[in-house]
Amino acid sequence: MEALSSIMEKLARPQKYPVGSNSRQADHAALELETAKEILAEVFRIRTSEVDEMILGRLEEALIIPDRSKGDGLWPREFRLDG
Repeated sequence: MEALSSIMEKLARPQKYPVGSNSRQADHAALELETAKEILAEVFRIRTSEVDEMILGRLEEALIIPDRSKGDGLWPREFRLDG
């Protein structure tokens, strides 16, 4: 999750002169993310700013409810009611 937030931050405020060896990887990841955002915007016929909102919303959900990312998103097979 930290990688995604650092990439989003980098997109919001791009650096003119990257420093360090990780900056190339971050630049590549930022370029991939930007390309993916453009594809999503085209597929869903929305603006890239709306794609940003979607991504940030998913990131917030993952940070607020970390257990959800471990599951498959499906309902459990059994329910038990005590009492």
